[in-house]
Amino acid sequence: MEGMLLNVVDVEATCWPDRIAPPGEVAEIIEIGVCVVDLASGTRAARDRLLVRPARSRVSPFCTALTGLTEDEVATAPTFAQACDRLRQVHGSDSRPWASWGTFDLGLFTVQCARDGVTYPFSDDHIDAKAVFAAAHGLTRRPSRPEALRLAGLSGEGTEHRGADDAWNGAALVLHLAALGRWPG
Repeated sequence: MEGMLLNVVDVEATCWPDRIAPPGEVAEIIEIGVCVVDLASGTRAARDRLLVRPARSRVSPFCTALTGLTEDEVATAPTFAQACDRLRQVHGSDSRPWASWGTFDLGLFTVQCARDGVTYPFSDDHIDAKAVFAAAHGLTRRPSRPEALRLAGLSGEGTEHRGADDAWNGAALVLHLAALGRWPG
């Protein structure tokens, strides 16, 4: 049932030590991870990884060390606008609810779409999974995704700071919350 599907999204962006971009550069999305969650069946139904070619920045050595992504790897990737089109066409992102771990991804998409004149690819139905997890577990601070996986008794898969792996692990936490009856909707 379409109403029971949720996109869990995680992005990686160009980055630098101390978050200080070189002159003329800005943080841009270079990888979008998507995991489609079927809330009705309690399963992760699909996984996708979209690389994105930056237009206003380069992948720094710091960024490569953090994400594993290289300038060469993203140099021939689709544009941000093309990646947003794929999100809509393949994942129904403009009509399906979506979640991310915190609000960084939401904010980065909002800023980059406005800056680049790209139609925002998501529905207005966004859920901050980190906030839901903290509330469900009675935590006073919002844990990182690896911390939350440990608290939930789950094993993370893949590599931290890789969009598809982080979305996959975020989806496991969404399903954990749904099993507890704590996922909104």
